[in-house]
Formats: sequence, C-alpha cells, structure tokens
Amino acid sequence: MFCHWEAVKRLCFKTLPLQQAVQARALSGADAVNALRPFYFAVHPDFFGQHPREREINENSLKRLNGYLENLQKPGFRSFKPIQLTFYVREREQNLSNVQESFSSTGFRAVSFTLRTRDLLSTVINILNSCSLSTEHLQSLSVNTPSNPGTQKPFPRPIKWDKTYYSFTGFKDPEEELEQAQRMETTLSSWLDNNEKSAEKKLKDSLPRREELDRLKDELCCQLQLSDIRWQRSWGIAHRCSQLHSLSRLVQQSPEAPRNAKGRTVIFTDRSGMSATGHVMLGTMDVHHHWTKIFERLPSYSALQKKVLLLEDRISHLLGGVQITYVEELQPTLTLEEYYSILDSFYNRMRNSRLPFHPHSLRGLQIILESDRYAPSLHELGHFIIPTACDFSALQWFIITNAQQAREKMKKKEELMKLEKQLVEAAVDKFCLQRLYKEPSVSSVQMIHSCNRLLEEELLPYLRGMHLCISHFYSVLQDGDLCIPWNWKSGRHTQ
Repeated sequence: MFCHWEAVKRLCFKTLPLQQAVQARALSGADAVNALRPFYFAVHPDFFGQHPREREINENSLKRLNGYLENLQKPGFRSFKPIQLTFYVREREQNLSNVQESFSSTGFRAVSFTLRTRDLLSTVINILNSCSLSTEHLQSLSVNTPSNPGTQKPFPRPIKWDKTYYSFTGFKDPEEELEQAQRMETTLSSWLDNNEKSAEKKLKDSLPRREELDRLKDELCCQLQLSDIRWQRSWGIAHRCSQLHSLSRLVQQSPEAPRNAKGRTVIFTDRSGMSATGHVMLGTMDVHHHWTKIFERLPSYSALQKKVLLLEDRISHLLGGVQITYVEELQPTLTLEEYYSILDSFYNRMRNSRLPFHPHSLRGLQIILESDRYAPSLHELGHFIIPTACDFSALQWFIITNAQQAREKMKKKEELMKLEKQLVEAAVDKFCLQRLYKEPSVSSVQMIHSCNRLLEEELLPYLRGMHLCISHFYSVLQDGDLCIPWNWKSGRHTQ
C-alpha cells in the first residue's frame, strides 16, 4: 500500500543548500520537488485509504501536475495550457479559520486552483499558497544562478531535524507518520474479523437501493434504447439512483431530445458533452436545461466524429499503419472537441516532418496521444504513449526500437485478461461472492496475483454473499462493498 512512500521519503531528506533569498530564476527539477515536499505529504493518496473518492481525485490531480512540471522543464517548451486542479489536503495542527476552502469532519479540506505559470519557481509558490502551506523554506533553496565573486558557498548538508523540532513547532514528523501507517497495516483475516458485521449491515441496508438502481437503469436503457449507462466515479448507490431519477424526470418532461441518444452509452461524469469515444456525458452538477441541450446537439456531432476518424486514419498512415486509440481507463476524460484538437495539432506537425515509416510496418500496434507529456513511453499493456509536442526524429527511433517489445506486451495482455477472467470466476465460486471486481488503477498482473493468493486460502465465511473489490487499501464502502489491497497480507493477527 505504501510503495510510493520510499520515493517520497527520499525526497524529504535531500541536500538543501542555504541561500540568502530565492529569486524568480530557473529552479531545477530536484529543487522543485524539495520545495513541494510539505505539499506531497499533505495530499499523498496513501493517507486517504479510508476515503476512496478523495484518494482517486488526488491520484489523478498528481498525475496531471507531474505532467505540467515535466513540460516546464523541457527546453524551449512554450505551449502551455492552464490546468485546473483539485486536491484534498490533510489538515494541519494550526488554526486555519481564516482560510476559505471547504473543510470536512474527516481531517482534510478540498482545495481547487488553476496553474498558468511558466516557470518552476512561480508554480511551486502558487501551489503552496493555494494550499495554505508555508513558503518560508523556499529561502533555503539553491537556484541555478551565477555565483557572485567572493561569495562563500554554503556547505551542503542533509537536513534531518531533531525530534524536539516537531514537538516545538507542531509539525508532523514524516518518518514517524510513515512508521505509524506501516504499523497499522493488518492481515486479511484480522481485518475481516473486525469489519464483517459493519459490512454486512451496510450491504443489507443497500439491497433495496441496489434493486432500485438495476430497475431504473434497465427502464431507461429500454425506453431510450441506450447501449449502456455508466458512471465515471465510484459514487454510492444512493447517489447513482438520484442521478437516474433525475434523468427519468427529464425524459418525462422533454421526451424528444433524449431519444437522440439511441444506441449510445450515457456516462454520468463531472461535465456535460460528448466524450472522445462518442459517449454522452451528463455532468452531475448540471441542471436539466444543460442535459437537454446536449441531447439536442447529438446529431450535430456526427460531422465532428467523421473528422476525428479521418484524422486518426491519416496519422495511422503516416506512422506505418499503427492504430490511434483512446483508452478511457488510462487517459483524462476528454470531450470530442478536445480530442479533435489534439489530433489536429499532432497531424499538422507530423505531416511536414515526412517520417519514413514503411507502409503497414507497424500494423497491429497502438498509440495514444497525450498533451501533458513530452517524452514517449511504452505502457505495460503494449501501447505507445506519445506526447503531441514530441520531437519526431526521436519518436521514430523510439517506436522502431520498441516495436517488437510492444507486440510481445500486447500478446501477453490478451493472455493476462483471459487468465484474470478465469481466476475471478473461480474465486467467486469458491467463496460464494456476489461480485468480485477491481479498481481501474489495479493492473491485470496485480489482480491475477491477488486472485491466486485468495484461491490458496482456506474458506473465508465472511466473504459469502459479499461484494469484494481488489484495491490498494482496506475499506468498507458506504454500500457494504469490501475493499482489500491487491497485495494483502496473509496470516491471522500477525504484524
């Protein structure tokens, strides 16, 4: 569960040379990470194990922030787009009554801010100020500026504060927090012992709502002839029922417009529009008027969808027949307009580069385009992740040298998905589970590992009739679903 913390721990005790003041000049990437260490400890997903929604939001926001910071460090990169980020920040000991962010009773607060900065230092200051974190430690950072003659260079030393520093200031000792969190890790058997009654009660209470959800979903799919109804986030059953009731009322009040969604998938998400994959997105914070406008506009999206397909084909032709794809589980949610803009920008840059790929030489391979990266990479599932602003000569070499490895990974992916399905069915049968599923962030390899270990266990009566989710942490969701980490510990009452 705390696999990310070794990296964070190293970041917190790096060498910090002292300097009289920080000026608005170029910070190194390492300095920026050092400067943001209070922020990382305040928002790190591993401290939100009991709050899956907040954990997911912080994970997604950190990915987008990392992409933004990477672009800032790329020499000559000038195409910056403002990004809006939301983080759940753990509360500090100090009284923050003068801060206007929304506080919760669970020990954290929601903070939203927009980054428009074009250098690392301004970005770091913006982030810390937005989260009401101190910036005093920035004065001790070394920046990449020419040293004045006669200025004595400070002796670098690693900072590791004495325990009395944390007692006096009220700040939390990161090493102590990490040790405490690790001590709280428990075994699967002992956790089930302690949480079985709570989960059973929540599941029993949720059964009428689950039946109502299935009924509403079936009725709307049949009435509007929808392909499916899905949700982008892990909202509770009551929340999902409320959204379906709202859509049902809209259909009763304005029956004509929703009929334009015939044959499509409707996804309840954070904003309204058409997704990059052609699904109808209904923003959960929008009113019926906005949903009606989206339904009315659906026929007009046909022309844009054809343009998207045409651009994908043209890019594929220039890249030796590779398939251009969009993976919902791995990429940020994009509207069709945003996706078209990314494709159009990439194609216009690429058609002038005249990349000498042999026709159909890369057929069977896949790439996804992302606008918040600048270095190409190969995903563990076998598809290439290509930045829209990448250097095309480097891109050509990267794809050619990794093509065989990509084919092997894609072949392995199909085998893994087949094995995963078999193991899930076997575990459901053995433990009489109502449902066994995983979070999107859990890979097939991790799911297979977890299922194999479950099948090696003795019968666990607490799992009978339950909904079991393979995740990265232990939790009982509000509707009784049991979440366990994919790398759960075996044994009973052992630490």
